[in-house]
Amino acid sequence: MAPSVDPAIVEALGLDPASTKIVSHGGSGFASTFKLSSVVDGEEKNYFVKTGTGKDAEVMFRGDTSRTHNVSYVPNHELTYRTQGEHASLNAIHGVVPNFCPKSHAHGAMSSSPNKFFLATDFLELGSSAPGGSGESLATKLARLHTTPAPLPEGRDEPAFGFPVPTCCGATEQDNSWRASWPEFFADCRLRHILRQGRASQGADGAAQLAEAVERTAAVVVPRLLGRVQGVRPVVVHGDLWSGNHGRGRIAGRGGAEEVVFDPSCVYGHSEYELGIMRMFGGFGGGFWTEYLELVPKAEPRDEWEDRLELYELWVFAFIYFVVFCSSRSIEIDCDSRYHQLNHWALFGSGYKNSAMSIMKRLIDKYG
Repeated sequence: MAPSVDPAIVEALGLDPASTKIVSHGGSGFASTFKLSSVVDGEEKNYFVKTGTGKDAEVMFRGDTSRTHNVSYVPNHELTYRTQGEHASLNAIHGVVPNFCPKSHAHGAMSSSPNKFFLATDFLELGSSAPGGSGESLATKLARLHTTPAPLPEGRDEPAFGFPVPTCCGATEQDNSWRASWPEFFADCRLRHILRQGRASQGADGAAQLAEAVERTAAVVVPRLLGRVQGVRPVVVHGDLWSGNHGRGRIAGRGGAEEVVFDPSCVYGHSEYELGIMRMFGGFGGGFWTEYLELVPKAEPRDEWEDRLELYELWVFAFIYFVVFCSSRSIEIDCDSRYHQLNHWALFGSGYKNSAMSIMKRLIDKYG
């Protein structure tokens, strides 16, 4: 028997309940996923729907819970900075490069349960080879995203680093509080945030030593290594761009197949931040890197570019050690070979902790 469509989703999308149906589609480590179909103006229209339970799902999908708790949904024509998580991230990317990701249309609490939340986006036909696409490469689209200035934060007269709402990396909430400089944001809202998230895990073997090294990296290495970078301005960064969050597909049944990204965890940050996780997990060939770096050249000082990317890779290492390994939180990993390595890390994290310590020692010795 097919699942019923929650009335809140139907209302949010302005659909006719009599012509709307929903079926399971795909899978996710942190949510249930569905294909929703309805008849609109005599034609079938499809949406992709995610649902989840609890605070993590609310943060991941819904509006800023401190300000919009009584708002059950936000239609696409009322998108404001009050929204958060994946909804806001998708629309931040879509606003800069419309054919690069699905648009999010609605999100909020479900009628069936006040503790259950949904996200409804354009339906993405991954693997489509339909003709008629733009022909733009991944490098071209990402370069456009990374060279378009991010919007000014609401109530501010100057650009700032952060994001209007919290986002999630997996099921873990990230701190996107506004900071005036990129080094300050990365140190406080990424590296030190890991320590705050992992505070309950500090009894794990070696965690205190790693925490001390992370704090020294934030206090000494980050100001020196990131503080000298020239031309840093906030742009929309996907935030979780590995090969499993990129593909080729057709968006909303329109046009042809495109290079697309999905499952973002956006921040208004420095474009190089994106490259750390991309390089760490692989899956992007030499042709991509050559084309991208022609469009977005390495920032000066160029001879420190490798060290900057290693610093961003370090953040991912430390995040998984503290939040996944030390706290025994689960993480679903797809088939990319480096992700199998992370599965291994979730079981045998101490070895990877030692690798993280080696990276920090090298950076501290060089820039401390």
